[in-house]
Amino acid sequence: MDFEKFTSKIWLSSPTMHGEEQQFVKKAFDSNWVSTVGENLTCLEKDICEFVGCKYAVALSSGTAALHLAVKLAGIKQGDRVFCSDMTFAATVNPVVYEKGVPVFIDEEYNTWNMDPEALKKAFKQYPDTKAVIVANLYGTPAKLDEIQEICNQNDAILIEDAAESLGATFRGIQTGTFGKYNAISFNGNKIITTSGGGVLLTNEEEAADKVRFWSTQAREKAPWYQHEEIGYNYRLSNVLAGIGRGQMIHLEEHKTLKRDIYFRYKEGLKDLPLQMNPYLSYSEPNFWLSCILIDPGCPVTPEIIREKLAEYNVESRPIWKPMHLQPVYQDHAFVASKEDADVGADIFTRGLCLPSDIKMTKEIQDVVIALIKSCFLLEKEKNK
Repeated sequence: MDFEKFTSKIWLSSPTMHGEEQQFVKKAFDSNWVSTVGENLTCLEKDICEFVGCKYAVALSSGTAALHLAVKLAGIKQGDRVFCSDMTFAATVNPVVYEKGVPVFIDEEYNTWNMDPEALKKAFKQYPDTKAVIVANLYGTPAKLDEIQEICNQNDAILIEDAAESLGATFRGIQTGTFGKYNAISFNGNKIITTSGGGVLLTNEEEAADKVRFWSTQAREKAPWYQHEEIGYNYRLSNVLAGIGRGQMIHLEEHKTLKRDIYFRYKEGLKDLPLQMNPYLSYSEPNFWLSCILIDPGCPVTPEIIREKLAEYNVESRPIWKPMHLQPVYQDHAFVASKEDADVGADIFTRGLCLPSDIKMTKEIQDVVIALIKSCFLLEKEKNK
């Protein structure tokens, strides 16, 4: 097959602006509220609460900042263990280390590519004094949140839900970002909606939300001078960026629908190949942030062959998150799998690939991407004749 290289890069997932964002940003400029207070900030937090069904939201400079302050709320101190999703971005785990805690990595399961509840049960038997669990919803697909929530309750551990990638996804009809005592969402530029950079901490506890607002504005005490009795952070989202978020929230459901369409076009177009799409449970609804494939064991076509082929035509794809227990910085930390010598995350990392899932990608462009992927399998088949 002959294909022409795309003149413009086909991205994995890039921001999509609509116009309303500029109107809200202009309001911030016109009112001169361009710092970390203002109408956009207040309204964005209100909009998020109403959408996910949570009482309190605190908009912050990043999803990582939200996770960091969630870890602080959980009371993690030096030497405290925290069970963490293993196959995730480093931002899920690093905040534990910021507070001098000790991450313990929990293997995935194949049904969702998320934390395995059986491995989590096993981990609590090995480390019964563990204080908290951080579960990530990989690529916008909910984990087995009810089972994980119940295991945490049985072991008096605080659940932190890393919903950075899963805004708009539901589990048993309930929005993600609400299953933990403290929860984090990301508004990074590549997420389903964006504030350029930013995030939000969600909780049903007023005291916790107030504490996060306090910490995120340098922990300044109520005094006419600058009085500090705790360490604080410069983590609050600006009113300007919150304006982008308000404009994006208007289009969240639209973005989710477009992402879903992309997923199912891939599923249909690639159905005859020895691979499967990233799976999800029948009683959950992902936001389909990224569409991914998992190539069958033993297939000579590797994710790297496909990635290089797509890159040749100016199409971005990306390996699955490398599991944390395989990262050099964390290789000495404990890793718990449900079965001895099992390593589901490493297997998915080896056989998986994230495909371009940008909602500005037209059906015609996606058809070419699908054809390029198919060509890798056809070429391998010709070699083996």
